[in-house]
Amino acid sequence: MTSGSRCIYSLLAVFAHPDDETFRPGGTLALLARRGVKVHLLTLTHGEAGSCGEPALCTPDELPIVRERELRCACAALGIQPPTLLDYPDGHLAEADPERVVAEILAVVRQVNPQALLSFGPDGLSGHPDHILVGQWAAEVFHRIEEIAALYTVAVPQSLAQTLNMRQVHPVPDETVALSVDVSSVWETKLTAMLCHATQWSSSPMLSAPAEYQRLFFGHEHFVRAAMRCSADDFLPDILKGCSK
Repeated sequence: MTSGSRCIYSLLAVFAHPDDETFRPGGTLALLARRGVKVHLLTLTHGEAGSCGEPALCTPDELPIVRERELRCACAALGIQPPTLLDYPDGHLAEADPERVVAEILAVVRQVNPQALLSFGPDGLSGHPDHILVGQWAAEVFHRIEEIAALYTVAVPQSLAQTLNMRQVHPVPDETVALSVDVSSVWETKLTAMLCHATQWSSSPMLSAPAEYQRLFFGHEHFVRAAMRCSADDFLPDILKGCSK
């Protein structure tokens, strides 16, 4: 899209749960927003199957409302657009009508006109069934909308998983990573957004790891370019120049 002679870029991130947008790609989303990209987020569930925190910060009945509040807090901290939040049941996306979900994602795409999509890859990063399905639906949307130039998926390279002895993620071969982004310049921003997700803090194994491991994992974000139509319209490498390698 253009406004006069100035190009306005837009990205839509499509994830399953509140916190998916922050713990892995949050620094990159913050960097993009700082550099003028309209960063939009679509979250399919309220995360009601997640943790209430240790000690509990709310009751299970209160958790959906609390996690929505946490999500809005994180988006504000990252400097991205307020989220669009659907109400599919957390942990039961397999029971949803795929065509209905795809139609709802398409409706958001038509509203925000992104040139790039960001979601999960085929293994859902952690193997979570909701993550896997959201990634599949995002890929289907990419194939249906010709104006979207590229589809990126969040990833952990094999070498990093081995260094950190991470067993809870499904790493990808290092050579498949298209973007590795140093988010140290927005580290405090990302940390603030992570702290917004207070109920989920205790459920992330990396948050109990040594500080140097946390900075290694959370301070660098990695992405696979899962699909692309036109490299000239894929703005992410140029926008992130100087942060990526």
